[in-house]
Amino acid sequence: MSAVIEMKGIGKSFPGVRANDNINLTVNEGEIHVLLGENGAGKTTLMNILYGLYTPDEGEIYVKGKKVRISNPNVAISLGIGMVHQHFMLVPPFTVAENIVLGLEPKKGLSLDMEKAIADVEELSKKYELKVDPGAKIQDISVGMQQRVEILKTLYRGAEILILDEPTAVLTPQEIEELGVILKSLVSQGKSIILITHKLKEVMSMSDRVTIIRRGKVIDTLKTSETTMEELAEKMVGRKVSLNVEKAEAKVGNPVLQVKGLRALDHRGIEAVKGIDLEVRSGEILGIAGVDGNGQNELVQAITGLNKVESGEVILNGKNITNLTPKEITDSGVGYIPEDRHKRGLVLNFSLYENSILGSQRNKKFKKGMGLDYRKIREYSRRLIKEFDVRTPNERVNARSLSGGNQQKLIIARELDREPSLLIASQPTRGLDVGAIEFVHQRLIEQRDKGKAVLLVSLELDEIMDLSDRIAVMYDGKIVGIVNARETNEFELGIMMAGGKSEEKH
Repeated sequence: MSAVIEMKGIGKSFPGVRANDNINLTVNEGEIHVLLGENGAGKTTLMNILYGLYTPDEGEIYVKGKKVRISNPNVAISLGIGMVHQHFMLVPPFTVAENIVLGLEPKKGLSLDMEKAIADVEELSKKYELKVDPGAKIQDISVGMQQRVEILKTLYRGAEILILDEPTAVLTPQEIEELGVILKSLVSQGKSIILITHKLKEVMSMSDRVTIIRRGKVIDTLKTSETTMEELAEKMVGRKVSLNVEKAEAKVGNPVLQVKGLRALDHRGIEAVKGIDLEVRSGEILGIAGVDGNGQNELVQAITGLNKVESGEVILNGKNITNLTPKEITDSGVGYIPEDRHKRGLVLNFSLYENSILGSQRNKKFKKGMGLDYRKIREYSRRLIKEFDVRTPNERVNARSLSGGNQQKLIIARELDREPSLLIASQPTRGLDVGAIEFVHQRLIEQRDKGKAVLLVSLELDEIMDLSDRIAVMYDGKIVGIVNARETNEFELGIMMAGGKSEEKH
């Protein structure tokens, strides 16, 4: 097999970070090659170099045996390299055909030859079995369809080598399966594909070979058929990891959180939560599943007081907490692990001991006269750091200097130490390595087993299915069904995530 891409000794640094450290990567013709690693491992940086979005500090790139210098994406495209980014680059009011030919429009005299554009798109989509409607507007088609349009866009520009960055992050299980079929069909027609992912299941089902990157270095390249999920997890993290979540039968008590007829707007003033009824009981984890952007964030923000409730009620332990301030809601017994730990979870330039009391700084136990008792606060943060295994030289360093996993451990330590009766965990493992994920999962189950109510919002369907006792599926701002986690499967959840109905089983 001949190599279509060879990257030799690639190095790239950003201020304070060595993103790529002497990386060697070979991609063969007609293969699906996965770049596997945690968020922040350096995978996307490496592919942005190959696509000409970054220039490497050192190293060489060969395309089909010829040494090249890829100074910008136009050079990459001329060499037959196309990239589908995690966040699509489409124009929503334009049609599928208009998006695909954008910048390379077929002309009839001086004007756009739309008939030819549509014919070209139809021919392309037939050739690669990517069934799309050229006349449909992007804003009216599903996320899975939009991804197909992005793939067609790269093929229209002559791509022989396709890079897909986290292609399954926004898809339902059915769409993930369809993507696997599409990729195999592209390879059978001579294309070569590089997939960036951190999901082990997809590596096993979609790839021929896999290169594992950890902290900017290549750890190994393996044939997928000769490895296991356990081995890949171990190489990703650097130690043995249990991939199974163990939990006892739930001992469910009274309702802790009751949401009744809740309506809330998003930041644009458009209704994002459309009359939701929901109940989370003590001793259970209720998972909220759904494709990103279906109102999950707005629901959490309305419950935690970060967003205004337009109508409806939020009841905690029988007390109405609708539209109270975030501080009043925290004091009522709500713990919150936010989705964006940098924006909402930590003050990055503050020390760990300052971050460890955020939200509790008015608490008497941290006061000394009119000011704060820093000796006590430091003592307190040292205890949390030890209990939650936060890897840090000491409590005085800034939160910014910790890895994502350790930042998340500090937030979890702070929120759980307040003993909230309701814990809301929003994307609690986003960007964490498999070892830190294992730790977070254990802590959430511990809370449930202590009789707390846990509301888990996650885009990772495996996480929702592994941790939840009941699963509520959100689609277009509504809950389309609530199912018992033990009695459902990915297929049923996938249908609901796409807006289909399911039998209600409480």
